Amino acid sequence: MLKQFFILCSGADKDLIENCSEGEQTKYVGIGATVFFTAVMAFIASSYALFTVFDNPYIAMAFGLIWGLLIFNLDRFIVSTIRKREQFSSELLQASPRIILAIIIAIVISKPLEIKIFEKEINTVLLKEKNDMALNNKKEVANYFKTDLDKNKTENDNLKSEIIQKEKDVNTLYETYITEAEGTKGTMKLGKGPVFKEKIAKHNLASTELDSLRKTNLAKMAINDKNTQTLQADLDKKVTQTQPIIDGFDGLMARINALNKLPLIPSLFIMLLFLAIETSPIIAKLLSPKGEYDFKLEDIETALKATIEQDKYQRELLVKTSAAMHDKVYSDIAEDKNLYNLQRKNATNLLELQSNNFVEKQKATL
Repeated sequence: MLKQFFILCSGADKDLIENCSEGEQTKYVGIGATVFFTAVMAFIASSYALFTVFDNPYIAMAFGLIWGLLIFNLDRFIVSTIRKREQFSSELLQASPRIILAIIIAIVISKPLEIKIFEKEINTVLLKEKNDMALNNKKEVANYFKTDLDKNKTENDNLKSEIIQKEKDVNTLYETYITEAEGTKGTMKLGKGPVFKEKIAKHNLASTELDSLRKTNLAKMAINDKNTQTLQADLDKKVTQTQPIIDGFDGLMARINALNKLPLIPSLFIMLLFLAIETSPIIAKLLSPKGEYDFKLEDIETALKATIEQDKYQRELLVKTSAAMHDKVYSDIAEDKNLYNLQRKNATNLLELQSNNFVEKQKATL
């Protein structure tokens, strides 16, 4: 049962191969098994690749099955259409397009499996890229809000500076009227005289202005702090909203790019392995000597070709003979006087009718 299935996979003629030796059948069983297991690997590879796209195992397996059947059909077609010839160069020329197609198929099959085999290393590369993207994203978002945040900070710094400067002025006026009362500066008279009263009045006025300035500026600073909190909340919200996009940066294309950043040699060996598996049926047919099955198949094909060429020659000869016979028949008819006179009479009558009809039309026009 399994032997018949693999022979079916090889694309060999079932009735023809059954009459061949066991060795010949074994050769095509091996070719069919290679074609089948290549299709299985194609199914696994495409299913995993599509799973990274759809995140749904059932959809991935459905499309993977279609892809596996497509690869199976292509490989079976490639192997079954290669014919053994007398010269190896002609066989190689015949198989070269099929080898190119096999190379393309091998690359397509191997890439998803490389991604799965090096999944841990790829995840490390993707993690680093995601971290870099997250940092760059925070910088870009921060730069977007930077102008408004810096504006609020500058305004608050200016408001604080005004309060500090006013406090310094008040402290200076305080020291002035105290030293005036002590008699250490100013008029150098001890006691609370007119100058002292004038200076303490200036201090009290400045102190009142300080309280008013502090109240006004603190209110403005509170508004700025609230705006800063709102902007910071918007900044954090923006970062939070964009983070899932960065976290989802692990699709098929991202993994292929991450795979390309890993060392080339391991990936190359895996691709060469699948290339060897994919091209092995073709190489086996090219290198194997012309076997019993090939001779029988060639006998059937050449016999059919000879029959078709003979039928084609006979049809061409029949057409030529028939044409020659008709030429002779019509040549003999052309020499018949009675038939000539009848044809002449009919032509004369036709010309008379045409002439009369022309005259009637001319009269109607006039």
